[in-house]
Amino acid sequence: MNAAPAGVSPPSILRQFYVLTKPRVVQLIVFCAFIGMVLAVPGLPSAAQLGRMAWACAGVWLVAAAAAAFNCIVEQGIDAKMKRTAWRPTARGELSNTQTLLFSAVLCALGSALLYLRANPLTMWLTFATFVGYAVVYTVILKPLTPQNIVIGGASGAMPPVLGWAAMTNDVGPEALILFLIIFLWTPPHFWALALYRVEDYRRSGLPMLPVTHGNEFTRLQVFLYTLILFAGGLMPFIHGMSSWIYLAAAVLLGAVFCGYGFALWRNYSDALARRTFHFSLIHLSALFAALLLDHYLL
Repeated sequence: MNAAPAGVSPPSILRQFYVLTKPRVVQLIVFCAFIGMVLAVPGLPSAAQLGRMAWACAGVWLVAAAAAAFNCIVEQGIDAKMKRTAWRPTARGELSNTQTLLFSAVLCALGSALLYLRANPLTMWLTFATFVGYAVVYTVILKPLTPQNIVIGGASGAMPPVLGWAAMTNDVGPEALILFLIIFLWTPPHFWALALYRVEDYRRSGLPMLPVTHGNEFTRLQVFLYTLILFAGGLMPFIHGMSSWIYLAAAVLLGAVFCGYGFALWRNYSDALARRTFHFSLIHLSALFAALLLDHYLL
């Protein structure tokens, strides 16, 4: 892989490094971690707790960005074959593996130091384990090996609220595990909806995504079934006593709409519907966690 062209200006190079961090994905990760922090603190946080939240969010952002950049190194050959990812600097040869690896290592080291010093060692080790789980176990081992890669690898993606909870309590309580469960169940219908309308990209890449290995109809059924399981999982904060009727109303409404998308996708497929299902899944998770936040402070 060639190094960045000599004529590229520093601002352009900075933008390329920024792209490697997958900003939209990392923003969602930090948001979910922040929700875990807020829910771990009864009532309004103190100034000291707000400071810890800020430092912990920064640390989680840095380590998550490091994992995203490392992922770009591992998957540069796959990225180059897929329209969705062919524009990434590593896939285009605009940044070398050495540059990207160094960038990832620096971000990971800075983020880990912040979490160790400004949160607690437990959060640092959990975040580093999440980095290894995503960048190595999922990306290197599971993703090219099994069509269940999304299901198994979803454990890493479901960790952010656990990290946030641990940052504030130095512990992992059942409430944090409930938040983990929600994201874990949300991940398959979210990614498989994307894979359905990007199936040719995944076929060219050689990755054994479910629509490639088991076909469109089977994948659609799995999406629908997972939305049903997710609907039940989304009720757990209310059942456990973490939330009240405000969250319950939001969870029922959002879960029902997601199930509706899943059912429609199963019975009457189109790429446009799969795309809308994917985009709604992002709204679903963000709105669900926002409802938890609202419920926490209003009742």
